Amino acid sequence: MTTPNETAGDSDEVRRRRVRFRCWHRGTKELDLLMGPFADRYLGELTTLQLDQMEDLLTRPDLDLYNWITQQEAIPTDADCEVLRLIIEFHISR
Repeated sequence: MTTPNETAGDSDEVRRRRVRFRCWHRGTKELDLLMGPFADRYLGELTTLQLDQMEDLLTRPDLDLYNWITQQEAIPTDADCEVLRLIIEFHISR
């Protein structure tokens, strides 16, 4: 999924920088503290497909994303992906 500021031709490195910024500037400090450290640790290792998944997750409402990561709500089928599972595991292991 491409947002208005993104182009399909962006390199993965440009996408990674954009995603890192968006992870640290979600709108709620709680979600920043969940997403930002994950991005700092794993973003460089994500495949192009996983970057796609991460960008999709970043379009989701903050409250939904927070509740899925903290396992306060079940993850809906359309949001369930490998990267979300990695974020949850990262959060649990910290």
